[in-house]
Amino acid sequence: MHKKMILALAVPVSAIATLAACGPVDSTPKPLTDKQSVRLTKELSGKVASEPVNCINDFNGENIIRISDDILLYRVSGRLVYKNTLRSGCPGLANGHDILVTEQFGSQKCRGDLIKLVDRTSGIPGPVCSLGEFVPYRKEKTGG
Repeated sequence: MHKKMILALAVPVSAIATLAACGPVDSTPKPLTDKQSVRLTKELSGKVASEPVNCINDFNGENIIRISDDILLYRVSGRLVYKNTLRSGCPGLANGHDILVTEQFGSQKCRGDLIKLVDRTSGIPGPVCSLGEFVPYRKEKTGG
């Protein structure tokens, strides 16, 4: 019986060793392509960044703009857009083919909430990624 217990413990240890051999995950954001840079600039044009916030009110999910595999924009109105840089890249996010599902733990979207991609055709789940801080970009009020 003692031998079975050792064998049961050996399997998880070997699995951990195999995973550790894969090395660390690179969470460094990839540079934006020219097309992504143009789109980001266009969406934030005329707006000024404010201090980041941890949470935003939930709103119409159709106003989410996928800029890259690690940048999402949440357009609240023509005057207000939140930029969210994910805590690590989310492979395939930018292509827009998959359904974006948010797993939030309240009535707001918050830093640390999870998003996952689901294949539109097969329903097979893809990468799961974590939201970062939300940086508000607002149009400055013009005096007059």
